[in-house]
Amino acid sequence: MSQVQASTQTTAETAASLCDDGVSIVIPAYNEEMGIAGVLKELLATLETLPSDIPTEVIIVNDGSQDKTFEQLAPFQGEKVRVFQHTRNRGYGASLKTGINQARYDWILITDADGTYPNCHIPELLEHRGTHDMVVGARIGENTNIPLIRRPPKWVLRKLASYLSQFNIPDLNSGLRLMRKDVVKRFFGILPHGFSFTTTITLAMLSTNHDVKYIPIDYHKRKGSSKIRPIADTLNFVKLIVRTSMYFDPLRVFLPVAMLFFLSSLGVGFGSWFATGRVMDVTTVVLFVTGVQMLVLGMFADMLNHRISSQQ
Repeated sequence: MSQVQASTQTTAETAASLCDDGVSIVIPAYNEEMGIAGVLKELLATLETLPSDIPTEVIIVNDGSQDKTFEQLAPFQGEKVRVFQHTRNRGYGASLKTGINQARYDWILITDADGTYPNCHIPELLEHRGTHDMVVGARIGENTNIPLIRRPPKWVLRKLASYLSQFNIPDLNSGLRLMRKDVVKRFFGILPHGFSFTTTITLAMLSTNHDVKYIPIDYHKRKGSSKIRPIADTLNFVKLIVRTSMYFDPLRVFLPVAMLFFLSSLGVGFGSWFATGRVMDVTTVVLFVTGVQMLVLGMFADMLNHRISSQQ
């Protein structure tokens, strides 16, 4: 091998290594004129503290904002900060997908444009990228400004997701997380375009046995108005958690439902006997048969899921 060829090969290997170690930071922005400039200033200052051998870029996806978000971004645009526009509001998840598709590097770090996530935690997340596929900033630090009205539904959703994924999830939908780009893109087909993107990628990663690490972080009060709809979004999250779990592990959903019908049939049968001296046979049989149907359907879905997985 000639000296020129050896030099070229070394340069290529170095570039590949830098690409592997680089981090693309994706920030969706929708009507965030009050917070986006401060977030970028803090973020760029944090990136300056990283080792020089970690190349970074910042990708802002302006998701059809109708305020002055784009004007606030204009002074930051350059080689380090790239801005992409959606002509209409397409959703949080859609913005993340746009940013991920445009990313130059193999690691994706997402954060929000409203100033809620402290960027000072980013170096800590990056320390664990060599041993984990996803590192999540869990909002369980000493200073977490989560509104009281949102805490009960978040607790219920987290417990439901922890049961279905068989993993104790400290924060189901944190918006500050580091992920391998190639792993995330495998799940693009099931990742939604709305706020439930983070919930879905959490369940998808855990259900497929990827290495996920949680790091406690603080959570600041947001700048600007929230886009969360408490009742509608909570119901959507429940539906999403169940649907995603059925996609990866159907029996975790169907088996408890089948057992509920079995126990209900026994309860109705014995209860009616002790209360009235006769068995409510029609109701008991319907509940029992429904339980059998749920169990068979779950087993069939689980068998089909394993068969598809084995062929991939």
